[in-house]
Amino acid sequence: MADIFRGLNLLETLKESMESNKISDVRDAMEDLLISRINIAVVGDRGSAKATFINSLRGLSPEDEGAALSPCPTAPEELAVYPNPKHPDFRLWDLPPVPTASPFEPEGYMDRVKFLRYNAVFLVFTETPHPNSVAVFLEARSAQRETVYFALLALENDTEKSLEAKRKASMEVLKSEGVSLPKVYLVRPHTLEKCEFPTLLDDMARDLPELRANALLLALPTLTCSLVSQKRDAFKALVWAAASLSGGVSAIPVPLVASMVDSSVGVRILTKAQTSLCLDDDAVSRLARQRRKGPAALKALRSCTLSLEVTKGEVKRRLTAAEKELATTSSRLVEMAMPRHARSASRSFTAMLQALNAAIDEMAADAEKIVTAAFVEGN
Repeated sequence: MADIFRGLNLLETLKESMESNKISDVRDAMEDLLISRINIAVVGDRGSAKATFINSLRGLSPEDEGAALSPCPTAPEELAVYPNPKHPDFRLWDLPPVPTASPFEPEGYMDRVKFLRYNAVFLVFTETPHPNSVAVFLEARSAQRETVYFALLALENDTEKSLEAKRKASMEVLKSEGVSLPKVYLVRPHTLEKCEFPTLLDDMARDLPELRANALLLALPTLTCSLVSQKRDAFKALVWAAASLSGGVSAIPVPLVASMVDSSVGVRILTKAQTSLCLDDDAVSRLARQRRKGPAALKALRSCTLSLEVTKGEVKRRLTAAEKELATTSSRLVEMAMPRHARSASRSFTAMLQALNAAIDEMAADAEKIVTAAFVEGN
């Protein structure tokens, strides 16, 4: 996935806020990164392929609690919402299929399902898109909504050759209906890491606002080592914001800020990292079941204590150890990262940055080992 912080240059924005004594902006940015919501809709016939796609986006199997079912128990004309059990700020919406009747008014369908309120929409199909679905796509584009994507969901008996034939036929439908520069992504619902779902994520990262792209990244299951790396970088930006608050307390006196930047902030960040990197026992067991691996073998790959459980005691221990090591820490890191007037507060900044970044690196390393064992070796 592309660098999700490229668009707004988050770190530069945070540094400018520190230079301008706008520490409340940094605090707000950190909260936005920790609690950034995203709503994604999936439009298409309610068959097994669509249900599997929705479940895979949430890291679930059909037998898991809260999984999308096939056949869908929701009435054909109603919406179904699927909150993520681990990420309540990420919601998937199963929208009714676009009617195939003629004449068709796309505006009426879009108003009924509140189409434009979703941050991104997947128009999914298993053969070729219906012209009425294309009409909805064009109407969305006319409303300046760029985050609408056609996804061809592979069936279990589809081969690479049959998928390419379906894609070619789908492209012809899009062209004939007036779509300029049409694009269709091939997606295997059971194995999102294959085919073109990673490419779709890249495009979404460019199209979505920064905070929405961040919310999507952190809520997705760890499908590839590349995703793990991007999650790690996102959490390091979050650590920078938290450390800046900690380091800026004495240089920029703001009432009650000190109480917010203690170890509890580190616990919040690392707990979210553990969940996002799918390191908790439930996530590893679920992955093992999906990939037909022994859960004990995957769990044994976690060498970082925080991968197993994030506790306030462990976070405090790491922060204390980082404080003791500051005598041998190069001040160059602080010179590069902190604004000049706040360098007198560099001690707490450096301690938090060093401790939490090291923890993020260790947890990400565990996640990469699990992904490699479950996905790469499995392939």
